[in-house]
Amino acid sequence: MNPLALELNEVISNKSETIFSLLSKKGKRIYFPKKGILAQAAEAKGKKINATIGEAVEDDGTPMRLPSIEKGVNLKPAQVFPYAPSFGRPDLREKWKALLPVKNPSLAGKEISLPVVSSALTHGLSIIGYLFLDDEDKLLLPDIYWDNYELVFANGYGATLDCFNLFSEGSIDLEAIKHKLNTPVVGKKVLLLNFPNNPTGYTPRVDEVKALVNIIKESADKGNRIVVIIDDAYFGLVYEEGIEKESIFSYLADLHDNVLAVKLDGPTKEDYVWGFRVGFITYGIKHGTKELYTALEAKTAGAIRGNISNAANLSQSLLLNAYESESYPQEKAQKFDILKTRYEAVKEALKKPEYAQYFEPLPYNSGYFMCVKLKGELDGEVVRQILLKDFETGLIYIAGVLRIAYSSVSKEKIQTIFDNIYQACQKASAQLS
Repeated sequence: MNPLALELNEVISNKSETIFSLLSKKGKRIYFPKKGILAQAAEAKGKKINATIGEAVEDDGTPMRLPSIEKGVNLKPAQVFPYAPSFGRPDLREKWKALLPVKNPSLAGKEISLPVVSSALTHGLSIIGYLFLDDEDKLLLPDIYWDNYELVFANGYGATLDCFNLFSEGSIDLEAIKHKLNTPVVGKKVLLLNFPNNPTGYTPRVDEVKALVNIIKESADKGNRIVVIIDDAYFGLVYEEGIEKESIFSYLADLHDNVLAVKLDGPTKEDYVWGFRVGFITYGIKHGTKELYTALEAKTAGAIRGNISNAANLSQSLLLNAYESESYPQEKAQKFDILKTRYEAVKEALKKPEYAQYFEPLPYNSGYFMCVKLKGELDGEVVRQILLKDFETGLIYIAGVLRIAYSSVSKEKIQTIFDNIYQACQKASAQLS
């Protein structure tokens, strides 16, 4: 094993035996190459002659670039063309960390890591799989989930997706989660939580979150060592009162010495920049120290360097400029209001009593999506194909339900969506006769 990996392992095991025991084999072996090319390049930074870095520069020392590209970006060349660090731009990392307690007041004063920049959330999830999942480890997650988890965790790292029932009588099935966390034996547990949930668009109520946090704590009290992967892709898009507006990370970040909370978030949906491909990985554990988090950040950055080298500098610079803009909060509020209006249009549309003959909505209150479950022997794929062919309407059929992305449809068309589903169900039902 590389001496740098051994050095990081020693720090982590001394500061948190729990985290060290949770690391995968790859997680234990990974390191950030601070004594190689990167270190030598850092030592040469600012020298009159610097022939260390694999970038081209103009004769005046600025980054080499093509005018046809430069003219399309209203930023200084240094903010666009050079590599960003594998950890991410330091200024953006600090800014995102400063924003977390603003969006999650319960985080104020809690010791958490400095976020590491990933190439958006899917890449962040993959990096966490690299660090914490070995072949045949079980990943506990809801039975209604984003299908990309299969590619990331099962195909990518050989983990077994071990599902629990998501809903029970219109609420989160807390007993199902409790059962999974406490069986079959005490040991390593990896739990994935995604709120607002994709595809259902459900975020737990405040009381549900409190109960879920207690379940995780009780499991940790029994000796289970738990990684909670928190996919916060749709964070902040909560449209109802009484629904938890903070990330569950806020309550898990210092919950227990046996619980490592990992927050995966970013601007993709929060700031409507799907193509920027910037995300953040943040760690929290009770009694976490700067030394412990620095070691975890180094392993994370090492995994990123060995995978994509670094996330895009241009995207990070554009985001930092936006976060420092005075108009940023108002702009976000305006877009939130548009999505909330569409959500309310969905609620209004579903009041039609005739829909109940063929489908019913799953619980929803947030995010981009909601789902309907078909009744009787109706086949969701058949209904989806009828919608495409006869009604010029595209939906997603996933996990046995039809997912409606109302985020991508104007308010005026939302009633039509459900009318079309109803008529498609009528046609599909007639085919069964």
